[in-house]
Amino acid sequence: MFLENTNRAEKRGWIEVICGSMFSGKTEELIRRLKRSQLARQKVEIYKPATDVRYHPTNIISHQGIEITSHPVANSSSILLMAHDADVVGIDEAQFFDDELPNVCKQLANSGIRVIVAGLDMDYRGQPFGPMPRLMAMAEYVTKVHAICMQCGSLAYVSHRKTEEEHLVLLGETEHYEPLCRQCFNKVTTK
Repeated sequence: MFLENTNRAEKRGWIEVICGSMFSGKTEELIRRLKRSQLARQKVEIYKPATDVRYHPTNIISHQGIEITSHPVANSSSILLMAHDADVVGIDEAQFFDDELPNVCKQLANSGIRVIVAGLDMDYRGQPFGPMPRLMAMAEYVTKVHAICMQCGSLAYVSHRKTEEEHLVLLGETEHYEPLCRQCFNKVTTK
């Protein structure tokens, strides 16, 4: 599906987005795709927000413990400076990047780079999160993955925040968040 035509002199780039709630396997899917590209001997560059140090200061690590080396960056324009000779660029936790990320991804794809982005599509309030809506609209491929609702077992819709903090960005795990389906989310937010 994502094979490049080697008969063409010109490289073709595109954008892939992996989205969903927390605990849905977004990072694991991103790492799987990036490792396959590395096996194919493609030059892979991987980035994450410098603010995300939950598991490791540099590596991207899934909730299941699968990891891959990455470069933490302070803003999306840094990616353009670092990824100029890559075949594939991976970006994790895209929702935490600035609003320039979609333009950065577009420039990379236009220059012949395959860009794979993973991030939360909605925040804890069930609202579109950061640059993700624009990225999904611009992407050639969008994969929505789902966690399991922690209250009823249906497919999860959103990452519900279990604590009272109201800051939009709160890095956390199961102590702060749980995936919920639409019905269970509506029950807990209308109390």
